[in-house]
Amino acid sequence: MGDWGFLSTLLDKVQAHSTVIGKIWMSVLFIFRILVLGAGVENVWGDEQSDLICNTLTPGCENVCYDWKFPISHVRFWVMQIIFVSTPTLLYLGHAIHIIHQENKLREMRKRDQSVQAPKYTDENGKVRIKGKLLCSYLTQLFFKIILEVAFIVGQYYLYGFVMVAEFFCTKGPCPVITQCFMSRPTEKTIFMIFMLAVACVSLALNVLEVCYLLCCRVRRRPKHEGVVFCNTNASNVPLGAISREAVESIKQNSVNGDMEKHWAQRNY
Repeated sequence: MGDWGFLSTLLDKVQAHSTVIGKIWMSVLFIFRILVLGAGVENVWGDEQSDLICNTLTPGCENVCYDWKFPISHVRFWVMQIIFVSTPTLLYLGHAIHIIHQENKLREMRKRDQSVQAPKYTDENGKVRIKGKLLCSYLTQLFFKIILEVAFIVGQYYLYGFVMVAEFFCTKGPCPVITQCFMSRPTEKTIFMIFMLAVACVSLALNVLEVCYLLCCRVRRRPKHEGVVFCNTNASNVPLGAISREAVESIKQNSVNGDMEKHWAQRNY
């Protein structure tokens, strides 16, 4: 398996622009996927094709039987899973870096001209606030990760199932008859298959939980709309927080005009 250093470095930068649940998902990806895949799985699988033993002397029969039983190697399948699931996160990282770069320019311009709009998505320390179009980008990458996780979980089930069988029978050509084949270390491979499937389910659950968390935070930040307020023309009885400032000034002016009219009416009388 190739070096994961470049991918790990990019994903590590995402943690600064993610939620708490996103940081947990990243830890699961590093420890229980990349680290386990690099340290243990390859040693267990080894060269799968050469370890396959078939009860035949026909040239090419073992190769055909292996390709028929395993269209793609387990290790390569999990490598593809990690790369595909990480891709939406890396795209979000590119979007976040682009926004940070734009807002740093706004902050520099604001130092020279206070009329320039203040940065919306970052604070003075450069910390990202996940809202607006950045929130849409974050939710989009989460939805894509959920779809990809489900697709790979279903794909693993249909390709390999949950258990590595110790033997299977092959009827593909050029095998002249039904050929009996045996896999090496089926119990160890079954343990790793169940482990990787469980980690994928945990990652899927974290992505769904993060979507719910972000949507709940968005609903809580939404301003509460007050009901229709019926008020008297007397400004002293009007709650100032219930209506706009222009309406309050208008009510006050009407009250003053009414008092003046009453005063002049009494004086003329």
